[in-house]
Amino acid sequence: MRDPWRAAIRLALDEARRAVRGGDVPVGAVVLAADGTTVLAAGHNEREATGDPTAHAEVLALRRAAAELGEWRLTGCTLVVTLEPCTMCAGALVQSRVDRVVYGARDDKAGAAGSLWDVIRDRRLNHRPEVIEGVLAEECAGLLTDFFRAR
Repeated sequence: MRDPWRAAIRLALDEARRAVRGGDVPVGAVVLAADGTTVLAAGHNEREATGDPTAHAEVLALRRAAAELGEWRLTGCTLVVTLEPCTMCAGALVQSRVDRVVYGARDDKAGAAGSLWDVIRDRRLNHRPEVIEGVLAEECAGLLTDFFRAR
């Protein structure tokens, strides 16, 4: 069921729109606490704004959530993101021990949560978060399409 995640995806979309102001690809992420509703942290792409190649929305949101909790293990948490995570972000999600990853648009060119690769659910790894895909996918994809058309 996708409905429980729509509000969180909308928050992630708000974050994604902030990325555009810094010249970054509009991807946004939020980390929800174990209760599934409390936002611990948020992030949006900041690679162009900071010159940091690791400044993807997911990585920034995970770092901020860990700081908020005072713990690197984000057990019980859910990361909600507008675009399917890449391999770097998928690895960070596994390492952070989040319980669940919810995303909007698939990334057939670089996705690592089921489309091109499936790093997040790779049985060889020690932790495999649940993956829920396609929440408000059209809206998430539309934001990206509009951004790249304008460029």
